[in-house]
Amino acid sequence: MQRLIIMATKHQQTIAGWGNFPTSKSFVSFPRNAEEWISQISEKNFIARGLGRSYGDQATNQNKNIGISTAMHCFLAWDEAAGILECESGTSLDEIITHFAPRGWLPMICPGTKFVTIGGAIANDIHGKAHHADGSFINCVVSFTILLADGNIITASRTENPDLFAANFGGLGLLGVILTAKIKLRKVETTYFRQKSVKVNNLTEMLEAVEKYQNYNYSVAWIDPLAKGKKLGSGVLTVGNSATFEELPEKLKREPLRVHQLSKLTVPFFLPAFVLNNFTVRILNRLIAFVQNSPKEFVHYEKFFFPLDMINHWNRGYGKRGFIQYQFVIPEENGSAILVQILEMIASSGCTPFLNVFKKMGDGQGILSFPFKGYTLAIDFPVTKHLGAFTKQLDEVVLKAGGRLYLGKDAMLNKEMFHQMYPRYTDWLVVKKKYDPTNTFSSDISRRLGLESEA
Repeated sequence: MQRLIIMATKHQQTIAGWGNFPTSKSFVSFPRNAEEWISQISEKNFIARGLGRSYGDQATNQNKNIGISTAMHCFLAWDEAAGILECESGTSLDEIITHFAPRGWLPMICPGTKFVTIGGAIANDIHGKAHHADGSFINCVVSFTILLADGNIITASRTENPDLFAANFGGLGLLGVILTAKIKLRKVETTYFRQKSVKVNNLTEMLEAVEKYQNYNYSVAWIDPLAKGKKLGSGVLTVGNSATFEELPEKLKREPLRVHQLSKLTVPFFLPAFVLNNFTVRILNRLIAFVQNSPKEFVHYEKFFFPLDMINHWNRGYGKRGFIQYQFVIPEENGSAILVQILEMIASSGCTPFLNVFKKMGDGQGILSFPFKGYTLAIDFPVTKHLGAFTKQLDEVVLKAGGRLYLGKDAMLNKEMFHQMYPRYTDWLVVKKKYDPTNTFSSDISRRLGLESEA
């Protein structure tokens, strides 16, 4: 019997990542099932996209095809004894939390937003505040099914097609369309965390505090990006652990598995470019320092993991010009001196650094996965005419230190620098050649960084 192919409706639109930079005109569809995905990839030059929370051009495709996965977001099976959920790849962490948190389960790995699909979490091998303890998203995935360039759907796991399994984590969706996944959830007694805030006066104190409190499962710091001299590296370290029921105050025990509410706060339009400048950023940084240094002992997961999710469309605050999030990791060896150099460069750059996150990472995995044992800093920069030249200077310092950038957030790295930062890219290209020799799956970042099979 001849197979019936159902075509998903497609239209052209201007699309961008969360940073609204760069933008691309792409042909967009919303496939609802495997048959519609198959019809889309037959047209080649295709990339899957989730909720669009990658910052740059990871899921944009100039004059080519994008399939948005959010129409496929069903739960398929739940093994409560093992804590393993099978779901479609367009399922978001938000949907998983909303459904399973009242039953005492949370995702094992949570990044800075819950508006991430499972397919996107795999493609970017996301990580969170507990990387030093729990690692990245690969550690909670049991297996997934993937639609390949030849139209076949196969399963990948640590024992079945293990090369394809490993290469997809950090592979930016360039090996196929992930359709379903089995992931492990974490059993919790409450949806609250017991946290501790530590104010530090300089980078030396910050690194000492990170080591002192490394036994906490969750650890993240905010650093004042405009501080100089003796205050360089000053900020607030926040650490915490999942709270047990007995630890909770009586008031919180009334609803120990409380779930987040839909946020009513929103940035309704793109703010004018002049709103963010060194003066306003200094004021905002002082406000952030106050908030970070004055936390409650017990805090709900929404504020602990996802503070920015409480403001819808917060990315509009950077204006129509957009912004990038520059995230790097460097080894611990000589890390303090490199961080001093980078922080001094940022403070003097005139590029108006804003929101930032500083963490210590654990051992890395995967071929193109970002994390390895060392220090990571992620910092937002509004796009200006000087930013590209400045990030190239930062790239050189990071590379010389033996570090690299997070591809899931990058928007400006060039191919030559990428090759040096990720020397195992050639191993990844072997897998690409095996499963997608004609580059059915491509994107703006794959062309920018040379992540494509050679003819």
